[in-house]
Amino acid sequence: MMYRIANKVVMGMVGICALISCHGLEELNENPNQIGSENVDPNLLLPTVINGVGKNVVNLGFGDMAGVMQHTQKDGWSSGHNAYDWSNDSHSWNGYYSLLTNNKTMIEKAEEESLDFHHGVGLIMKSYLFGMIADLWGDAPYTNALRGDEGAEFFDAEFDAQQTIYQGIHSDLKKANLLLSNSQDSYFSIQADQDILFGGDVAKWRKFANSLLLRYYMRLSEKEPAVARQGIELIVSQPQTYPLILQAADDANMPYIGNTTNDAWPTNTKFDADPQGSYFRVKMAKTLVDLLQDLEDPRLGVWANSIDVPLVLDEGAPDGTDYVDEEGKRHVSQDIVDAYENTVGFPVDFDSLYVGLPTALTFGASYNLSEDVNQGTLNLHVSQLNDIYKEASGPLLQSRLMSASEVNFILAEAVTKGWISGSAESYYNEGVKQSFAAWQIDGAYDDYISGEATYGGEDDIIIQKWIASWSAATEAWFDYRRTGLPELTTGPASKRAALPLRFYYHIDEIDNNQNSAQAIDRLEPTEFKGDDASNNSAWSKFWLLQGTGEPY
Repeated sequence: MMYRIANKVVMGMVGICALISCHGLEELNENPNQIGSENVDPNLLLPTVINGVGKNVVNLGFGDMAGVMQHTQKDGWSSGHNAYDWSNDSHSWNGYYSLLTNNKTMIEKAEEESLDFHHGVGLIMKSYLFGMIADLWGDAPYTNALRGDEGAEFFDAEFDAQQTIYQGIHSDLKKANLLLSNSQDSYFSIQADQDILFGGDVAKWRKFANSLLLRYYMRLSEKEPAVARQGIELIVSQPQTYPLILQAADDANMPYIGNTTNDAWPTNTKFDADPQGSYFRVKMAKTLVDLLQDLEDPRLGVWANSIDVPLVLDEGAPDGTDYVDEEGKRHVSQDIVDAYENTVGFPVDFDSLYVGLPTALTFGASYNLSEDVNQGTLNLHVSQLNDIYKEASGPLLQSRLMSASEVNFILAEAVTKGWISGSAESYYNEGVKQSFAAWQIDGAYDDYISGEATYGGEDDIIIQKWIASWSAATEAWFDYRRTGLPELTTGPASKRAALPLRFYYHIDEIDNNQNSAQAIDRLEPTEFKGDDASNNSAWSKFWLLQGTGEPY
């Protein structure tokens, strides 16, 4: 990306993103009115950073990552969602670095004025953002990123090793824990209404820091198991020093306000009522629907609508039979079913309640005998998202940055590895219980956990964690890369015969930062690299996966 600033133009905070890591800023004139740490209130930066992070979590985890991890599928404009048809112009990290620039200013102001709360929060958000960058792309500008305003020598920031970024995250989160370890009344200049995550609650931010630290130690479980074990043992052995998010009431959730398109849930029909709009394009994925039905999981009814018109096969009926009865069921003859299956290549799903869309289906709009074959429209025979996802806001429409459910599943996995004491089953049960609490179906937990969802081993932990990551499926993708679970298969329209492992470095970064070449060289291509011209492939392994044998 190229930015030219001349004639002392006034730079706002968003404009500072030009000075982060990329080449092209050829003239830098100092502006005495530029917003910097010396003349900005950190309370005003805080909601900007939280909001940006929260929207990123949903846009990925309820967007294309939900497609990759087969929570949802689209039957219109679906290539990036269903088939991972990505390239080097698909995903840019510029927005992440813009948020990091604002966050850096908040940290600097907090340090200048000894605002320990804002300093600690800033370190947490820095860790979250850099963690996403490292998890999604791999090596990235880190140590010398965000320093473009110091001079031209920082325009082409070096790409730090992914390992270095993770080490920095561990260090920053430990520091945040210390900064947030005092009583609530010992902090000052907190404006609760500007903290759109925890309302200025210091103890909850501290739990968030340590829970995020736990996540980033488990991230290393296959690559550096000794480091991961030592870190998790430290956290779990000192619960007073490292309190965690263990109850859904403490979940790190950002609500959607719903007043404008910018602060509304992305599939809402309040601002997008197009019959081929965002809501109607997204269908439940068959992979998730079938499993939830097998488990008799009540979360299915929270997340999905039942089908509008069930299908019934009238065996022995004359050819061409096709009618809707007084109960709203559509009856079809065998010849109609045969003709459909020969064309589409998938069997008709006669489930009377919930039907999911198969993975990367070529003729998605026509699936399950749909009479409307226009892409991205209502399919009467496939489950749409629950009606709550038509709303612009609501009690369940939240960006879920970190949950008690995830923390308990991490602890369960740590027990199975022999890293901590305790019962893997108890932590597993608690992970499920806290997910039910988060989705406000607490009363259904006892019957569920004593039924098909009873703990049966380590794989169950990751599969339930995958289920619980609904609307935040990016974390499930990171777990899949680490464990190979759940065992997901590609579909007929998938770009490759395996799930992707990372985002491509964007062409703008490649063209404008010469240091990207070394980072690309450090990637390890897999057999699924295909016709990608370099190691910069979504099917190349970065440091975290190299040598682990996972997920393939």
